Amino acid sequence: MARVTGIGGIFFKARDPAALAAWYQRHLGIDLQPWGGAAFTWSTPGRVEPDGGVTVWNIMPASSTYLDPSTAPFMVNYRVDDLDALLAKLRAEGCAVDAKVERSEYGAFGWVMDPEGHRIELWQPPAGGPPGA
Repeated sequence: MARVTGIGGIFFKARDPAALAAWYQRHLGIDLQPWGGAAFTWSTPGRVEPDGGVTVWNIMPASSTYLDPSTAPFMVNYRVDDLDALLAKLRAEGCAVDAKVERSEYGAFGWVMDPEGHRIELWQPPAGGPPGA
């Protein structure tokens, strides 16, 4: 079982998300989508063709509680190939794994805290890729 196979997303807080997003769009050319973030396409290692997956980039309000219980203003979402097996292995290794697992048409999501208190999101994409990919 592979543990992490790629980065699924980068999320961070800002005092003024709209202004910061506009700055990134203007100065770095990030193609903001109507939902407020960007999606960068990626390929699976060993494949020449893109496989339809994306890395999400998103700014959220400083008041967001999505990253709780971490006090860090960012979170990295890592793509995994078998979420349930990895969460079980992390628990067995003594890691602080959130009991909650979310499953939707976008895949399965689980969370773990690193030793310095950063919340890490683990994402197993759905078979065939997420909707709209």
